[in-house]
Amino acid sequence: MAQASTLHDAFLDELRDVYHAEKQITKALPKMVKAASNKSLAQAFADHLKETEGHVARIEEAFSTLGETVKAKPCEGMKGILEEGKSILAEDFDECTMDASLIAAAQRVEHYEMAAYGSLVAWARSMQHNEAADLLQQNLDEEKAADKKLSALAEGGINESAALTAHPEPARADAKSARSQPRSAGSRGRGKRG
Repeated sequence: MAQASTLHDAFLDELRDVYHAEKQITKALPKMVKAASNKSLAQAFADHLKETEGHVARIEEAFSTLGETVKAKPCEGMKGILEEGKSILAEDFDECTMDASLIAAAQRVEHYEMAAYGSLVAWARSMQHNEAADLLQQNLDEEKAADKKLSALAEGGINESAALTAHPEPARADAKSARSQPRSAGSRGRGKRG
């Protein structure tokens, strides 16, 4: 009878998966840098490419600390997420909408990675693979920071600019004005009757 796989086996399988995912991301990020019209967004993608190359190196080091051969396992999850991102690049969006869509696609990638690294760090710590856990924690921290930076860019004007191209200011101002107008006595809802 074959021996059942252990948490260590699951850990190595996931590590191989995220290794392949990071390698795929290093190929996708240059396309996102090129597609971004917002300079801060393009720079964020370029900076994250450098970080991602560091993630690959840290994963390789994590394998080494465990005495394991560096090996990738095809990551179908990341492949699908990146295919969706690639389809965004093929859209005929205005520049602001493209930037907002690139952020959404990049955040899907970040969230996938955060989930993978979160599990890997927890498993490594529970098995006392502390060197590997520390390396993977650095990757997790950088993924969280990248996600936060993307949110700040989106909320710092990119989404608003895209929204204005979809709904120009006069229409948005009318809607905002209607929301801020006091309601008539008949529309206030139920209250105490006097």
